[in-house]
Amino acid sequence: MRIDIITVLPELLKSPFEASILKRSIDKGLVEVHFHNLRDYTDKSYNQVDDYQFGGGAGMVLMIEPIDKCITSLKSERDYDEIIYMTPDGETLNQKMANSISLLGNIIILCGHYKGVDHRVRDAFITKEISVGDYVLSGGELGAAILADAVIRLIPGVLSNETSALTDTFQDDLLAPPVFTRPAEYKGMAVPEVLLSGNFPKIEAWREEQALKRTEKLRPDLLQ
Repeated sequence: MRIDIITVLPELLKSPFEASILKRSIDKGLVEVHFHNLRDYTDKSYNQVDDYQFGGGAGMVLMIEPIDKCITSLKSERDYDEIIYMTPDGETLNQKMANSISLLGNIIILCGHYKGVDHRVRDAFITKEISVGDYVLSGGELGAAILADAVIRLIPGVLSNETSALTDTFQDDLLAPPVFTRPAEYKGMAVPEVLLSGNFPKIEAWREEQALKRTEKLRPDLLQ
C-alpha cells in the first residue's frame, strides 16, 4: 500500500511513522508513506496557501490552486483508489471502514487546516471524507495519523500475529473481552480460573460471553 499525505505541517506528521508498528511496516516494505508539503505547490509570496473566505467571517481557508497542483501531480504518476479528506463533518471512522481501506493499493489523504479547504476541492477531487470524532482539531494531521495507524496494522505481515487484529474491539461489533497476564494472582486479585484451565473451547466461550456482557454494559448501541 502507498499512502500520500498532503499537509501544511509535514513535521507534525513524521514522528508517528518513525517508531513501533508503523516504522516496522515501512522498513519491511509493506507500506510506503510519503508526505507532501502543500507550500511546495504555490507560486504566492511567502509560500502562501491560504486566504480570507469570501463573504467575510473568521478563519482562513486553504486555496484550491496548490491543492489542485499537488493532487494532479500525484495522479500523473499513478492511479489512486481513494482521495480522502480529513474533516470534522466527514463520515466517522470505524473499524469496518479501516478494514475496507486496508485492502486498497494507493490512497491520498488531504489534511484540512485553518477553517478548512475551498469547497471546490471537495467537489472536484475528494472521493471520501472522514472524521475521527465529533470534535474539532487544529488540523487534519493528527486525524490522518490515526487513520493511517488504523489501516496499516491490518495489512498482512504488519503484525507478528495476524490473528491479533481479527480479535480487536469492534471487529465483530463487540468490545474485546478482558485480558490478563502473569502473575496469576496479585495482591489478592486472581485471574479467572477458566483462563488457566487449558480448556480452549471453554476459554473461547468465556471470552465470547465477556465480550457480549461488556458491550451490553458499555456500548449497547453496537448491539442494535
